[in-house]
Amino acid sequence: MAIITISRHMGSGGIPIAHRVAEKLGYTLVDGDAILEVAEQYGLTRESVEQADEKPPHFVETLDLKHETSLHLIELIILEFALKGNVIIYGRGGQDLLGEIQSVLRVRITAPFEDRVERWAEREWLDPDYARILVRKNDQQRGGFIKYYFDRDWDDPLGYDLVINTQRLSEESAVRIICDGIKDRHLAESKLEYKKVLADLILRKRIEIAISSTADIEQYLLEITVLDSVATLGGQLHSEPERQRAVALAEATAGVTKVIDRVQVINYRTTPHEH
Repeated sequence: MAIITISRHMGSGGIPIAHRVAEKLGYTLVDGDAILEVAEQYGLTRESVEQADEKPPHFVETLDLKHETSLHLIELIILEFALKGNVIIYGRGGQDLLGEIQSVLRVRITAPFEDRVERWAEREWLDPDYARILVRKNDQQRGGFIKYYFDRDWDDPLGYDLVINTQRLSEESAVRIICDGIKDRHLAESKLEYKKVLADLILRKRIEIAISSTADIEQYLLEITVLDSVATLGGQLHSEPERQRAVALAEATAGVTKVIDRVQVINYRTTPHEH
């Protein structure tokens, strides 16, 4: 029931490595194409996936509501793939999204910036100066995505179990090391425990989707946890109707057996003084 997550810098050679590892192990590769193949089943359009996938928020409220819901749906797709086991999650913050799962091998594929620029320019037949702009922008975008949604430095090596520099190691060596790494006894976890944790993560994600899909709840300070199918709502909301609505949505989520309400209602809004 093992899972591999692969985080990669643009131009580092991550995608051919991921494909070869998937082929060698017989694992399912969950990348952008795999997500798009099932997106419609989750109510996602190609456009909504492309706008939210691995991107930080817009900081425009109307856009961010749609962005947040689309991102939750993408994460739900990843979690349900992970529940099947023997998968490679390519990008999408997989190493952080599945942080509670012990049997995950978290891999980082990287290379020096100028090497990556050269590779990207050659691969896409681009002017090197233009390739440099694209690679830098992509680094900033993906780093911003991880920082905003998971509050972690994307480049911190402690977020990964295995960091591979493709300037120093060949593609063949990278594939061999990853395939050997997933067999490590420290990644062993019982099937029952693995599925239980993932089932709770999926329920939490479904609650988040239900709440983010409604415009009458400002959920940014709302905290949701699920343990053994029991959901706990904590944090803050700004009104009693919001609290009641959030609790009702959680209770209506299929699979949730009980909802514990620990939400504080704190209305910080004040009416401007008339002059």
